[in-house]
Amino acid sequence: MALKIEEYGIIGDLHTVAVVGSNGSIDWLCLPRFDSPACFTRLLGTEDHGFWQLAPKGEVISSSRAYRGNTLVLETDYVTAEGRVRVVDCMPIRQQNPEVVRMVVGLEGEVTMKMEFVVRYGYGDVVPWVQRRGGVLTAVAGPDALSLWTPVDLEGHDLRTTAEFTVTAGASVPFSLSWFSSSDEPPRPTAPSYSIQDTELWWENWASQCTYEGDNRDAVVRSLITLKALIYAPTGGIVAAPTTSLPEALGGSRNWDYRFCWLRDATLTLESLMRGGFYEEAIAWRDWLLRAIAGDPAQMQIMYGAGGERRLEEWEVDWLPGYENSAPVRIGNAASGQFQLDVFGEVMSALHEASHQQGHLDPDIWKLQVHLIEFMEKVWRDPDDGIWEVRGPRRHFTHSKVMAWVAIDRAIKSIEEFDAPGPLDRWRQVRDEIHAQVCSEGFNAEKNSFTQYYGSDQLDASLLMIPLMGFLPPEDPRVVSTVEAVERELLDDGFVLRYRTTDSGDVDGLTGREGAFLACSFWLADCFAMIGREDDAHALLQRLLDLRNDLGLLAEEYDAVAGRLVGNFPQAFSHVSLVNSICKITHHAQPTKAEIAHALLVRSGQRGNKRSARYLDKVVARATAATNRPPAS
Repeated sequence: MALKIEEYGIIGDLHTVAVVGSNGSIDWLCLPRFDSPACFTRLLGTEDHGFWQLAPKGEVISSSRAYRGNTLVLETDYVTAEGRVRVVDCMPIRQQNPEVVRMVVGLEGEVTMKMEFVVRYGYGDVVPWVQRRGGVLTAVAGPDALSLWTPVDLEGHDLRTTAEFTVTAGASVPFSLSWFSSSDEPPRPTAPSYSIQDTELWWENWASQCTYEGDNRDAVVRSLITLKALIYAPTGGIVAAPTTSLPEALGGSRNWDYRFCWLRDATLTLESLMRGGFYEEAIAWRDWLLRAIAGDPAQMQIMYGAGGERRLEEWEVDWLPGYENSAPVRIGNAASGQFQLDVFGEVMSALHEASHQQGHLDPDIWKLQVHLIEFMEKVWRDPDDGIWEVRGPRRHFTHSKVMAWVAIDRAIKSIEEFDAPGPLDRWRQVRDEIHAQVCSEGFNAEKNSFTQYYGSDQLDASLLMIPLMGFLPPEDPRVVSTVEAVERELLDDGFVLRYRTTDSGDVDGLTGREGAFLACSFWLADCFAMIGREDDAHALLQRLLDLRNDLGLLAEEYDAVAGRLVGNFPQAFSHVSLVNSICKITHHAQPTKAEIAHALLVRSGQRGNKRSARYLDKVVARATAATNRPPAS
C-alpha cells in the first residue's frame, strides 16, 4: 500500500520526476518524460504494479530525511538496532539517458539492507524480460528498457529482483538505474559518487541565483526548486504536477491527470519566477506559451503537453485500484477540450507582464496577441466551462468574464505603454462593456457579494482574483464584502474550498466532496493584505506554511477531515502561490526592467553567448533609460 502523500519526496532531472517514499521506495516514475507511462506504479496500486525499495531489512526504530541544502539530492537516515544508515537519492541533470542514482552509506555499526526491484511498464501492466547483460541487469519490454548496475549480488524470483547486503560505518554501496530504448545498447553506468556530487553542485549553483532575501526565504527557495524540477527542459513548459489521479478526497472519484501544462497558471508562474530572480526560466515559459497557442485562436486549448502536444485523450486504467482505492485512475485529461474564457486573460496578462518587465514589445508576439483579442471580442459573451474544469453545464462564470476584461485591459495597456498598433477606442469600449456587465450580473445585492456565475447565490474562490487582477481596487466595498463572504462561507477548518460541492453533483457535474484548494487559501491571504487585514494575512500564510511536509512540499489540496494532504503532488500551483504570497505579504519589491535585463546579460555572458550579450546590452540600456536607475550589481 502507498504511503500518505506527505510522506513522499521527489528527485528529478528536468525531464521527469521520481516520487520517493520515506520508506526508501520509489513508488512512481515515468520514463523518459513526465507524461510517459510509469514503470513504477505502486503509488496508484500495489507492489505488483512496480516499485524500487532500498531500506534496512530489520525494524526501523526511527527515520528522518532532508534535501542536501538547496538541491534535489535527497537523504534518508534510518536508525536500527544494528546501527545507522543513509540512503542518498538523486537524478543527475540529464545529458543523454535518464538515470536514477542511489547510494547506501553506512553511518554507524553494521546494518543489513534489503533491495526489492519490481519493474512493470505501461502503468503496472507489462512484465518485462529481465536478464543479465555483461554484469548489468536489464529489463526489456516493447520500446522500453532499464539497466540496473550495482556491485551487490542480485537474485530473481517470483518476477522480482531482490538483494540482501550489509553496510558498515564509512562504507557505501551504489546503485545506478538508466532508461534506454530497447533497440539500443545499455548505456555505460556513470560513477554514482561523482553523479551525486555533480547533481548537488548543479542545484546549489542554480538556487544561488535566487534574489529573494526576505522572511521565509527557505520556503521560497524550496518552492522555486520544486518549480524548476517541474520544468520540461527541452521546451520550457511547466507541468502542473508529476503525478496523476492522486485524489482530491480519499476514496473519491475526483482524480485527474496533472502531467500537463495549464495556461491558467501562466501569469502567476511568470510572476513567481521573476520575483525569485529566475528570468531565463520565466522567458522560456513565455516562449513555450507562444509556441503552444500558435495558430488559430479558435483552437486554443486550456492545457497542452510538455512539448506543446494538443491531443490529451483521457482514458481509465481499469487494472489499477487507485491511491487508497480512489478510482478511477485516469490517464490524459478530457478537460483539454473545454472552452474556458479565462485563458485569454491569463495568456494576455502573462505576455504583457513579460513585455513590461523586459521593457519592449516584440512585434511578432503582438500580432499574435491582436489575433487573440479579435477572437475574444467575438466569444466573450458566450457561456464557458469555467476555471475549475467542471463537468457540468456551461455557465456565465463571473471569474471567466473578469479574465476576459483582463485580456482586453492588458492589450490596451500594451498599446499605451509601447505605442503598439491597435483599435484603442474600440477595445476601451469593449473593456467598459465587460466591466459593466460583471458588476451588474455577477454581483448579488442580497448576498452583498460577487457570485460564482450570473444569477447564482453560490460563492467561488476564484472571485478573489477580482482585486488581485486589478478588476476593482481592494478598497471597493464590493471587494471587501466579497472577501468577507468567501471567508465566511468557503473556509473549511481555516483553509479555502474552491466552492461548495454537493452529493448530487448539481454544482460541477461530479459527486463527492474535495479538500481545500491551497492556491485559493494563498489568494485569500493576499486579499487580506490588500484590504488592510495584515495580521490575518500573516496568520493564514503561516497556517499554509505549516502544511508543508518535512521536505517543504505541498500537494494540491488539504483534507481537513482526514488531516492530510490530498491531490496531485507536488503541485506547481500551490508552490507558485506560496512564492507570490510571501513576496506580496512581506512587501518584497518586484524586479525592475533594468535588474531583469542585467541579470539576463550576466547569465548570458557566463555562457559565452556573445550575440545574446550584445542584444541584452541594448535591452539594459533601454530599460535603464526607462527606469532612470542603474542595473543592480
